[in-house]
Amino acid sequence: MSMNLGRSNYIDSLRTLGISKDDLTILPCTKDYQGKIFELIKSAKSRIYIAALYLQDDAAGAAVLTALYEAKKKNPLLDIKVFVDFLRAQRGLIGQKKSTGNIRLYRELNGLYQHSIKIFGVPVKSREFLGVLHLKGLVFDDTVLYSGASINDIYLHYSDRYRADRYLVINSAELADSFVKYLNRNLVNSNAVQSLTDDTIASVKSFRPAIRRQKILLRKSEYQFQASRPESDTEISLTPVIGFGGRKNQLNNTIVQLIKQTKIEIIIFTPYFNFPSKVYKATLQLLRKGIKVTVIVGDKKANDFFIPEDEKFEKIGILPYVYESNLKRFLKSNQKHIDAGYLNVHLWQDQANSFHLKGINSDQSNYLITGHNINPRAWRLDLENGILIQDPKQLLVQKFDQELNLLMEHCTKIKHFSELEDTDNYPAQVRRLLNNMKRTRFDKILNQLL
Repeated sequence: MSMNLGRSNYIDSLRTLGISKDDLTILPCTKDYQGKIFELIKSAKSRIYIAALYLQDDAAGAAVLTALYEAKKKNPLLDIKVFVDFLRAQRGLIGQKKSTGNIRLYRELNGLYQHSIKIFGVPVKSREFLGVLHLKGLVFDDTVLYSGASINDIYLHYSDRYRADRYLVINSAELADSFVKYLNRNLVNSNAVQSLTDDTIASVKSFRPAIRRQKILLRKSEYQFQASRPESDTEISLTPVIGFGGRKNQLNNTIVQLIKQTKIEIIIFTPYFNFPSKVYKATLQLLRKGIKVTVIVGDKKANDFFIPEDEKFEKIGILPYVYESNLKRFLKSNQKHIDAGYLNVHLWQDQANSFHLKGINSDQSNYLITGHNINPRAWRLDLENGILIQDPKQLLVQKFDQELNLLMEHCTKIKHFSELEDTDNYPAQVRRLLNNMKRTRFDKILNQLL
């Protein structure tokens, strides 16, 4: 069905580059994402650039990094660079015993091969809880593999569990160039960025002034590319967008304007329900106009921090309950919109697997694919990016509908806020923590860091 929806002044003002619908593929599942990574590493001829929150010291991380070193061994001229968060790389998973982090793997493999790979640790802030490198995107020659996923066993379905995400393969030399230019210009030459394969790693304290200078530059940074508009009805527009705190955050502005310009229906994906105030207000405006809003969010048991009751409880296990409490308040205050059919909320759960999808589908003609969680932390603290896809001729509807239909197979629609578990039924340790947070008002502070 074709819809003449008009154009938003803001969205229309963004610089774009064109692709055809055949240049974009959506991978259906985590296993396909895993396979595509290894396929593209093997076929790369000139460059491989990987940006992720982390590349984990586990079976999947070791396999990917080994494949990169083998590719470099086969073709020493292959330009390979990996970018991960500096602080995140120096610890293990939350809840696990203290370790040297992922750096152990990086050093070990670097010592086994003649030709080194550059692995950069990027400190966005001087403390991890204040902000991290949350850029996503893998470039193989002129192909961009974009997902909100990082690289480890669960993201690549390398073990018995998986973490669901979105996986786009885009063939575009211009898009690939823009990603590579950004990383080289803003990170490779920065005094704040550190090599993670060296025998000794500098402490944050020793280069805090460099981090402060880099932070100022990153707030002003943008993707650079030769702008163009679609030359025919068979072309689609792409805009790589980036954002890092502040009022002039291009990605945050794109999210808000994409919501505001919706005329018929918007679908918002987020793993952790905790909308920033501007997103919340823009969403309410749509509902009051009678515009359909669909939110797809992970059930608390599909949260990566969820701890089953038969396992030892850690304080980090409070987070899924905080998000569920946020969602229940939202549903309760908007029950009239649910009853009217304007607000539709779907909870995703597939056994013990977890949910990590982010992004926006607007009017089946505008799509934002991003690693941005659409929460206050991403809004204010982390360095985030995404790709805005404008498809006014609706050439991609079938591809995005297929992605949505697969996702909905594991979703349950919430018809009334009372369907979510009541706080009184939470485990005793969870209830105590929640009550303590409310009493000290720490819950309000915590929500700004989540």
